[in-house]
Amino acid sequence: MCRHLAYLGPPATLRALLLDPPNGLGTQAWAPRRQRHGTVNVDGFGVGWYADGDPVPARYRRAGPIWADASFADLARVTRTRALLAAVRSATEGTEDGAAAAAPYAAGPWLFSHNGTLNGWPVATGSLAATLAAADLLALEARCDSALAWALVSARLRAGRGPADALADVIAALAEHQVSGRFNFLLSNGEVIAATAAGDTLCYRLSGDSVLVASEPGDDEPGWIEVSDQSVLTATAAGVELFKLPGRSNLPRSHEARDQ
Repeated sequence: MCRHLAYLGPPATLRALLLDPPNGLGTQAWAPRRQRHGTVNVDGFGVGWYADGDPVPARYRRAGPIWADASFADLARVTRTRALLAAVRSATEGTEDGAAAAAPYAAGPWLFSHNGTLNGWPVATGSLAATLAAADLLALEARCDSALAWALVSARLRAGRGPADALADVIAALAEHQVSGRFNFLLSNGEVIAATAAGDTLCYRLSGDSVLVASEPGDDEPGWIEVSDQSVLTATAAGVELFKLPGRSNLPRSHEARDQ
């Protein structure tokens, strides 16, 4: 339903990370190669990035397709960052339009994106939404399934859960409340990336002192590694750890950083 990407590494422009790769996120908005659900991602886009010395990310979000925004192309050319999270959106039917519904969602140092859908939203998620405090529900950035997923993740982060555990806990809660769907989550605080592969594609690439985690490769260069379904990932530029989500085999697998 969407495509998303997170990066940690040496300073790079938004353009180099998102628009210059031949099959980068800008291209995936209109011609994704591995998207299993939907054909284009034109219902909005967003980028969150971190400036040196400031733990709170900046965001740029718009309701239309990424290629139609000349202002973003100019911004991307000159803005450099060591960490970002970006997404292009294909909206779930019945969810709200507008820039506020476009990922990344944010709270404090955290950025979040959801590639997927909560089936039967909003009716099917009523009992799950009821587990949140009223303040969390009132703070939803948009009336859409991804904003609810972010509220669930954010509540767990505030309760002290680590990023990978927070994502896995939400997927377990969705199962407990019999909410089906696709739950590819992406989360970063500028120091670590956590992600889940739960119903759609996910891959990563370690290269030197950088790491990319993405819905699909942005190019055909070597080094991209597919993440198996029903997995949770934690990544830094030093390496990647993968575990099966609860209810599956929990044998860990790690991948140390190296030149590709």
